[in-house]
Amino acid sequence: MAWFKRKEKGITTATEDKMDIPKGLWYKSPTGKIIDAEELARNLFVSPEDGFHVRIGSTEYFQILFDNNEFVELDENMTSKDPLHFVDTKKYADRLKDVMGKTKLKDAVRTGVGKSKGKDLVICCMDFAFIGGSMGAVVGEKIARGIDHAIKNKLPFVMISKSGGARMMEAAYSLMQLAKTSVKLAQLAEAKLPYISLCTDPTTGGTTASYAMLGDINISEPGALIGFAGPRVVRDTTGKDLPEGFQTAEFLLEHGFLDFITPRKELKDKINLYIDLIQNNNIR
Repeated sequence: MAWFKRKEKGITTATEDKMDIPKGLWYKSPTGKIIDAEELARNLFVSPEDGFHVRIGSTEYFQILFDNNEFVELDENMTSKDPLHFVDTKKYADRLKDVMGKTKLKDAVRTGVGKSKGKDLVICCMDFAFIGGSMGAVVGEKIARGIDHAIKNKLPFVMISKSGGARMMEAAYSLMQLAKTSVKLAQLAEAKLPYISLCTDPTTGGTTASYAMLGDINISEPGALIGFAGPRVVRDTTGKDLPEGFQTAEFLLEHGFLDFITPRKELKDKINLYIDLIQNNNIR
């Protein structure tokens, strides 16, 4: 019924109160494909019509990769401090408190130890929902401790990156994590243990400049944004026009920066296959 006839017909119910379908039951992919939210979850958050991979977090990746979603979380209560008493639009301490309340996460990475296809492994997974997956001191420390656990117990190590880069509120403390995690990965290599790096959308900044691109095998999900600086910064720095899609996983694969692109449905099988290849062929 036209809105201008509602009043004369005695209809005064607000439109939002007449909605028959609650919000959040449907998902629209960037290409315009519509999918039921429950079906999307059953399909591992991949749109079946166009293959678009929706961003997910550590909870979903652990469900996908660990057998029966059974794992032990390491350092789960480790939280960030505010050594610089940083303030931008709000105090960093307040920002941490707010985001922990909203996401129910302690920081931007979680570490799980469990079995995948019957084999024990360590998985560190970043959460973009926590301040853009930014890399602060806690992120670096938890990754370092995850690698230490892998070395001590002679387990493969998997890193799932999803990050906007270094956490500016921690300044140099954040940048130190690039070296810290890289050194730990060198120790993992000396122990001849496999390291699989999975780049998801987005993997940028200091994350890309350190652990995300140091895998024995570097893989990605389809369509992931992977790069160091944003396109505008790169364009302004180089003074050149950039190729279309130059920071997509497909472009990086074509130019040798990735080994494989793996759809989410195949992640568990492919990660275990790559680990077996490294261990059985002693390619290190």
